[in-house]
Amino acid sequence: MKATIYDVAKEAGVSIATVSLVINGKGKISEERREEIRQIIMRMGYKPSMIASALTGKKTYALGLLVPDISNPFFAEIARAVEDEGQRHGYSVFICSTDNKDEKVEHYAALLQQKNVDGIIIGTGLKELSVLKPLLQGGVPVALLAREFPSVVVPSVVVDDYAGGAAAAEHLISLGHRHLAVLAEQDSISSSRERVRGFKHTAEAAGITLDPAFVLSSGIKEGKNKAQELLQRDDRPTAIFCCNDMLAIGALRAAKELGLRIPQDCSIVGFDDTVLASVTDPPLTTIAQPIEQMGQTAVQLLIRQIGQPGEQPERIVLTPSLSIRQSSMALRRYPEQSIS
Repeated sequence: MKATIYDVAKEAGVSIATVSLVINGKGKISEERREEIRQIIMRMGYKPSMIASALTGKKTYALGLLVPDISNPFFAEIARAVEDEGQRHGYSVFICSTDNKDEKVEHYAALLQQKNVDGIIIGTGLKELSVLKPLLQGGVPVALLAREFPSVVVPSVVVDDYAGGAAAAEHLISLGHRHLAVLAEQDSISSSRERVRGFKHTAEAAGITLDPAFVLSSGIKEGKNKAQELLQRDDRPTAIFCCNDMLAIGALRAAKELGLRIPQDCSIVGFDDTVLASVTDPPLTTIAQPIEQMGQTAVQLLIRQIGQPGEQPERIVLTPSLSIRQSSMALRRYPEQSIS
Protein backbone atom coordinates (compact mmCIF):
# COMPACT_ATOMS: atom_id res chain seq x y z
CA MET A 1 0.00 0.00 0.00
CA LYS A 2 1.41 3.38 -1.04
CA ALA A 3 2.24 5.91 1.65
CA THR A 4 0.10 9.07 1.78
CA ILE A 5 0.82 12.58 2.97
CA TYR A 6 -1.10 11.68 6.14
CA ASP A 7 1.27 8.74 6.78
CA VAL A 8 4.29 11.00 6.37
CA ALA A 9 2.81 13.66 8.67
CA LYS A 10 2.05 11.06 11.35
CA GLU A 11 5.55 9.56 11.14
CA ALA A 12 7.17 13.00 11.33
CA GLY A 13 4.85 14.25 14.07
CA VAL A 14 3.78 17.31 12.05
CA SER A 15 0.69 18.54 10.20
CA ILE A 16 -0.02 17.71 6.56
CA ALA A 17 0.38 21.44 5.87
CA THR A 18 3.98 21.27 7.13
CA VAL A 19 4.70 18.27 4.91
CA SER A 20 3.26 20.19 1.94
CA LEU A 21 5.50 23.17 2.74
CA VAL A 22 8.55 20.91 2.75
CA ILE A 23 7.52 19.30 -0.54
CA ASN A 24 7.08 22.74 -2.11
CA GLY A 25 10.29 24.13 -0.58
CA LYS A 26 8.30 26.84 1.20
CA GLY A 27 7.58 28.03 4.72
CA LYS A 28 9.61 29.00 7.78
CA ILE A 29 10.96 25.57 8.73
CA SER A 30 14.49 24.96 9.98
CA GLU A 31 16.78 23.23 7.52
CA GLU A 32 17.40 20.45 10.05
CA ARG A 33 13.68 19.76 10.43
CA ARG A 34 13.12 20.09 6.68
CA GLU A 35 15.82 17.50 5.97
CA GLU A 36 14.35 15.16 8.60
CA ILE A 37 10.95 15.28 6.88
CA ARG A 38 12.58 14.82 3.46
CA GLN A 39 14.27 11.66 4.75
CA ILE A 40 10.95 10.31 6.03
CA ILE A 41 9.36 11.06 2.66
CA MET A 42 12.08 9.18 0.83
CA ARG A 43 12.12 6.28 3.31
CA MET A 44 8.35 5.80 3.01
CA GLY A 45 8.48 6.08 -0.80
CA TYR A 46 5.94 8.84 -0.89
CA LYS A 47 5.36 10.17 -4.46
CA PRO A 48 9.05 10.45 -5.41
CA SER A 49 8.38 11.92 -8.85
CA MET A 50 6.24 14.73 -7.45
CA ILE A 51 8.80 15.42 -4.77
CA ALA A 52 11.56 15.66 -7.36
CA SER A 53 9.59 18.31 -9.23
CA ALA A 54 8.85 20.25 -6.05
CA LEU A 55 12.37 20.21 -4.67
CA THR A 56 13.95 21.24 -7.97
CA GLY A 57 11.43 24.03 -8.45
CA LYS A 58 10.13 22.66 -11.75
CA LYS A 59 6.65 23.55 -12.96
CA THR A 60 4.16 20.71 -13.23
CA TYR A 61 1.88 22.58 -15.64
CA ALA A 62 -1.09 21.54 -13.52
CA LEU A 63 -3.76 23.73 -11.91
CA GLY A 64 -6.41 22.95 -9.32
CA LEU A 65 -10.04 24.10 -9.44
CA LEU A 66 -12.29 23.94 -6.37
CA VAL A 67 -16.03 24.26 -7.05
CA PRO A 68 -19.05 23.40 -4.86
CA ASP A 69 -20.60 20.78 -7.15
CA ILE A 70 -19.55 19.79 -10.65
CA SER A 71 -23.05 18.39 -11.28
CA ASN A 72 -24.43 21.94 -11.06
CA PRO A 73 -24.58 23.14 -14.71
CA PHE A 74 -23.13 26.54 -13.80
CA PHE A 75 -20.00 25.03 -12.28
CA ALA A 76 -19.80 22.40 -15.00
CA GLU A 77 -19.69 25.19 -17.58
CA ILE A 78 -17.18 27.14 -15.45
CA ALA A 79 -14.99 24.02 -15.18
CA ARG A 80 -15.09 23.49 -18.94
CA ALA A 81 -14.06 27.11 -19.56
CA VAL A 82 -11.19 26.80 -17.06
CA GLU A 83 -10.08 23.48 -18.54
CA ASP A 84 -10.14 24.78 -22.12
CA GLU A 85 -8.23 27.96 -21.25
CA GLY A 86 -5.75 25.99 -19.15
CA GLN A 87 -5.06 23.59 -21.99
CA ARG A 88 -4.60 26.52 -24.36
CA HIS A 89 -1.71 27.61 -22.12
CA GLY A 90 -0.36 24.07 -21.74
CA TYR A 91 -1.86 23.31 -18.31
CA SER A 92 -3.91 20.33 -17.11
CA VAL A 93 -6.66 21.00 -14.55
CA PHE A 94 -7.65 18.94 -11.49
CA ILE A 95 -11.34 19.59 -10.67
CA CYS A 96 -12.60 19.01 -7.12
CA SER A 97 -16.20 19.29 -5.77
CA THR A 98 -16.33 20.61 -2.19
CA ASP A 99 -20.09 20.84 -1.46
CA ASN A 100 -19.18 24.21 0.13
CA LYS A 101 -17.76 22.29 3.12
CA ASP A 102 -14.62 23.62 4.75
CA GLU A 103 -13.30 20.14 5.59
CA LYS A 104 -13.46 19.17 1.92
CA VAL A 105 -11.75 22.41 0.88
CA GLU A 106 -8.99 21.70 3.39
CA HIS A 107 -8.62 18.11 2.16
CA TYR A 108 -8.47 19.00 -1.52
CA ALA A 109 -6.17 21.97 -0.93
CA ALA A 110 -3.70 19.65 0.82
CA LEU A 111 -4.07 17.06 -1.93
CA LEU A 112 -3.40 19.62 -4.66
CA GLN A 113 -0.36 20.90 -2.78
CA GLN A 114 0.80 17.30 -2.52
CA LYS A 115 0.52 17.01 -6.30
CA ASN A 116 2.57 20.20 -6.55
CA VAL A 117 0.11 22.05 -8.78
CA ASP A 118 1.37 25.40 -10.00
CA GLY A 119 -1.73 27.26 -8.77
CA ILE A 120 -5.29 26.86 -7.52
CA ILE A 121 -8.55 28.56 -8.54
CA ILE A 122 -11.06 28.73 -5.69
CA GLY A 123 -14.70 28.98 -6.76
CA THR A 124 -16.30 27.56 -3.64
CA GLY A 125 -17.86 29.03 -0.51
CA LEU A 126 -16.05 29.01 2.84
CA LYS A 127 -17.21 29.43 6.42
CA GLU A 128 -13.71 29.76 7.90
CA LEU A 129 -10.97 31.45 5.90
CA SER A 130 -8.35 29.70 8.05
CA VAL A 131 -8.62 26.66 5.78
CA LEU A 132 -6.78 28.69 3.12
CA LYS A 133 -3.90 29.47 5.47
CA PRO A 134 -1.66 26.55 4.40
CA LEU A 135 -2.02 27.58 0.75
CA LEU A 136 -1.29 31.24 1.32
CA GLN A 137 1.54 30.64 3.77
CA GLY A 138 2.98 27.99 1.48
CA GLY A 139 3.23 30.47 -1.36
CA VAL A 140 0.82 28.58 -3.62
CA PRO A 141 -0.58 31.00 -6.24
CA VAL A 142 -4.33 31.36 -5.73
CA ALA A 143 -7.10 33.09 -7.69
CA LEU A 144 -10.75 33.49 -6.68
CA LEU A 145 -13.57 32.82 -9.13
CA ALA A 146 -17.20 33.88 -8.53
CA ARG A 147 -16.33 34.27 -4.83
CA GLU A 148 -14.78 37.03 -2.74
CA PHE A 149 -13.18 37.06 0.69
CA PRO A 150 -12.24 40.65 1.60
CA SER A 151 -9.29 39.67 3.82
CA VAL A 152 -7.73 37.43 1.16
CA VAL A 153 -5.66 39.60 -1.18
CA VAL A 154 -5.32 37.51 -4.34
CA PRO A 155 -6.46 37.93 -7.97
CA SER A 156 -10.21 37.53 -8.38
CA VAL A 157 -12.86 37.37 -11.07
CA VAL A 158 -16.44 38.10 -10.09
CA VAL A 159 -19.70 39.19 -11.65
CA ASP A 160 -21.44 42.29 -10.31
CA ASP A 161 -23.95 40.23 -8.32
CA TYR A 162 -25.53 43.31 -6.78
CA ALA A 163 -26.28 44.68 -10.25
CA GLY A 164 -27.69 41.30 -11.28
CA GLY A 165 -30.09 41.22 -8.34
CA ALA A 166 -31.08 44.81 -9.08
CA ALA A 167 -31.78 43.94 -12.74
CA ALA A 168 -34.04 41.07 -11.67
CA ALA A 169 -36.04 43.41 -9.41
CA GLU A 170 -36.27 46.10 -12.09
CA HIS A 171 -37.59 43.55 -14.58
CA LEU A 172 -40.31 42.22 -12.28
CA ILE A 173 -41.33 45.67 -11.04
CA SER A 174 -41.57 46.89 -14.64
CA LEU A 175 -44.04 44.07 -15.25
CA GLY A 176 -46.25 45.34 -12.43
CA HIS A 177 -45.21 42.90 -9.72
CA ARG A 178 -45.09 44.21 -6.16
CA HIS A 179 -45.80 41.04 -4.19
CA LEU A 180 -42.26 39.67 -4.47
CA ALA A 181 -40.33 36.77 -2.94
CA VAL A 182 -36.71 35.62 -3.01
CA LEU A 183 -35.25 32.12 -2.93
CA ALA A 184 -31.59 32.49 -1.98
CA GLU A 185 -28.60 30.24 -1.34
CA GLN A 186 -26.94 29.91 2.07
CA ASP A 187 -25.92 33.21 3.62
CA SER A 188 -22.28 32.06 3.72
CA ILE A 189 -22.14 32.39 -0.09
CA SER A 190 -21.05 35.94 -0.86
CA SER A 191 -22.46 36.03 -4.40
CA SER A 192 -25.95 35.09 -3.18
CA ARG A 193 -25.84 37.72 -0.42
CA GLU A 194 -25.03 40.41 -2.99
CA ARG A 195 -27.81 39.28 -5.33
CA VAL A 196 -30.35 39.47 -2.53
CA ARG A 197 -29.00 42.86 -1.44
CA GLY A 198 -29.30 44.27 -4.95
CA PHE A 199 -32.83 42.90 -5.31
CA LYS A 200 -33.98 44.26 -1.94
CA HIS A 201 -32.49 47.73 -2.39
CA THR A 202 -34.05 48.12 -5.84
CA ALA A 203 -37.44 46.97 -4.54
CA GLU A 204 -37.19 49.40 -1.62
CA ALA A 205 -36.37 52.25 -4.01
CA ALA A 206 -39.66 51.44 -5.75
CA GLY A 207 -41.55 51.54 -2.44
CA ILE A 208 -41.62 47.78 -1.89
CA THR A 209 -40.38 46.29 1.38
CA LEU A 210 -39.90 42.52 1.35
CA ASP A 211 -41.28 40.68 4.35
CA PRO A 212 -38.52 38.40 5.78
CA ALA A 213 -41.02 35.52 5.53
CA PHE A 214 -40.80 35.89 1.74
CA VAL A 215 -36.99 35.65 1.65
CA LEU A 216 -35.98 32.01 2.10
CA SER A 217 -32.54 30.37 2.04
CA SER A 218 -32.09 26.93 0.56
CA GLY A 219 -29.61 24.43 -0.76
CA ILE A 220 -30.18 23.29 -4.33
CA LYS A 221 -31.70 19.96 -3.30
CA GLU A 222 -34.24 21.67 -1.02
CA GLY A 223 -35.14 24.40 -3.50
CA LYS A 224 -38.34 22.78 -4.70
CA ASN A 225 -39.64 22.34 -1.15
CA LYS A 226 -38.83 25.93 -0.22
CA ALA A 227 -40.59 27.17 -3.36
CA GLN A 228 -43.64 25.11 -2.42
CA GLU A 229 -43.73 26.87 0.94
CA LEU A 230 -44.02 30.19 -0.87
CA LEU A 231 -46.48 29.00 -3.52
CA GLN A 232 -48.83 27.31 -1.04
CA ARG A 233 -49.37 30.48 1.00
CA ASP A 234 -52.79 32.11 0.83
CA ASP A 235 -50.96 35.34 -0.01
CA ARG A 236 -48.51 33.70 -2.37
CA PRO A 237 -46.14 36.00 -4.26
CA THR A 238 -46.84 36.92 -7.88
CA ALA A 239 -43.13 36.67 -8.68
CA ILE A 240 -40.08 34.84 -7.26
CA PHE A 241 -36.45 35.76 -7.80
CA CYS A 242 -34.18 32.71 -7.45
CA CYS A 243 -30.47 33.30 -6.83
CA ASN A 244 -29.41 30.59 -9.28
CA ASP A 245 -30.95 28.65 -12.14
CA MET A 246 -31.09 25.38 -10.19
CA LEU A 247 -33.26 26.99 -7.52
CA ALA A 248 -35.42 28.46 -10.28
CA ILE A 249 -35.84 25.03 -11.87
CA GLY A 250 -36.90 23.72 -8.46
CA ALA A 251 -39.49 26.50 -8.30
CA LEU A 252 -40.79 25.56 -11.77
CA ARG A 253 -41.20 21.95 -10.62
CA ALA A 254 -42.92 23.03 -7.42
CA ALA A 255 -45.42 25.14 -9.36
CA LYS A 256 -46.16 22.30 -11.76
CA GLU A 257 -46.78 19.84 -8.92
CA LEU A 258 -49.16 22.35 -7.29
CA GLY A 259 -51.07 22.79 -10.54
CA LEU A 260 -49.95 26.40 -10.98
CA ARG A 261 -49.13 27.94 -14.35
CA ILE A 262 -45.87 29.75 -14.95
CA PRO A 263 -45.86 32.67 -15.65
CA GLN A 264 -49.63 33.23 -15.49
CA ASP A 265 -49.90 32.41 -11.76
CA CYS A 266 -46.36 33.37 -10.77
CA SER A 267 -43.39 34.78 -12.66
CA ILE A 268 -39.99 33.21 -11.96
CA VAL A 269 -36.55 34.71 -12.63
CA GLY A 270 -33.29 32.80 -12.17
CA PHE A 271 -29.61 33.71 -12.15
CA ASP A 272 -26.72 32.20 -14.21
CA ASP A 273 -28.21 31.46 -17.68
CA THR A 274 -26.84 27.93 -17.87
CA VAL A 275 -27.63 25.68 -20.81
CA LEU A 276 -30.69 24.39 -18.92
CA ALA A 277 -32.34 27.82 -18.80
CA SER A 278 -33.40 27.65 -22.46
CA VAL A 279 -34.83 24.11 -22.30
CA THR A 280 -37.02 24.32 -19.19
CA ASP A 281 -40.81 24.43 -19.51
CA PRO A 282 -41.34 27.32 -19.86
CA PRO A 283 -37.88 28.62 -20.85
CA LEU A 284 -36.40 30.56 -17.95
CA THR A 285 -35.98 34.30 -17.67
CA THR A 286 -32.65 34.70 -15.94
CA ILE A 287 -29.71 36.96 -15.19
CA ALA A 288 -26.93 35.81 -17.51
CA GLN A 289 -23.37 35.52 -16.24
CA PRO A 290 -20.55 35.59 -18.84
CA ILE A 291 -19.52 32.08 -17.77
CA GLU A 292 -16.91 31.38 -20.43
CA GLN A 293 -15.25 34.77 -19.94
CA MET A 294 -15.17 34.21 -16.16
CA GLY A 295 -13.33 30.90 -16.48
CA GLN A 296 -10.90 32.21 -19.09
CA THR A 297 -10.07 35.34 -17.09
CA ALA A 298 -9.47 33.39 -13.86
CA VAL A 299 -6.93 31.15 -15.61
CA GLN A 300 -5.18 34.12 -17.19
CA LEU A 301 -4.88 35.92 -13.83
CA LEU A 302 -3.56 32.79 -12.13
CA ILE A 303 -0.96 32.10 -14.82
CA ARG A 304 0.15 35.73 -14.62
CA GLN A 305 0.57 35.35 -10.85
CA ILE A 306 2.55 32.12 -11.32
CA GLY A 307 4.93 33.90 -13.66
CA GLN A 308 5.06 37.17 -11.70
CA PRO A 309 4.41 36.35 -8.03
CA GLY A 310 5.12 39.86 -6.77
CA GLU A 311 2.62 41.56 -9.06
CA GLN A 312 -0.28 43.50 -7.51
CA PRO A 313 -3.39 41.23 -7.47
CA GLU A 314 -6.04 42.32 -9.95
CA ARG A 315 -9.80 42.27 -9.30
CA ILE A 316 -11.93 41.86 -12.42
CA VAL A 317 -15.66 42.63 -12.19
CA LEU A 318 -17.80 41.46 -15.12
CA THR A 319 -21.30 42.72 -15.91
CA PRO A 320 -24.32 40.38 -15.99
CA SER A 321 -27.26 40.86 -18.35
CA LEU A 322 -30.98 40.10 -18.34
CA SER A 323 -32.10 37.27 -20.60
CA ILE A 324 -35.89 37.43 -20.98
CA ARG A 325 -37.74 34.21 -21.83
CA GLN A 326 -41.20 32.85 -21.08
CA SER A 327 -41.13 32.34 -17.29
CA SER A 328 -42.00 35.99 -16.58
CA MET A 329 -44.87 38.16 -17.76
CA ALA A 330 -46.79 41.32 -16.92
CA LEU A 331 -49.07 41.04 -13.89
CA ARG A 332 -52.68 40.80 -14.95
CA ARG A 333 -54.01 42.12 -11.65
CA TYR A 334 -52.61 43.19 -8.31
CA PRO A 335 -53.17 40.73 -5.45
CA GLU A 336 -55.59 41.65 -2.66
CA GLN A 337 -52.70 41.61 -0.14
CA SER A 338 -49.35 43.25 -0.62
CA ILE A 339 -46.10 43.19 1.29
CA SER A 340 -45.27 46.75 0.34
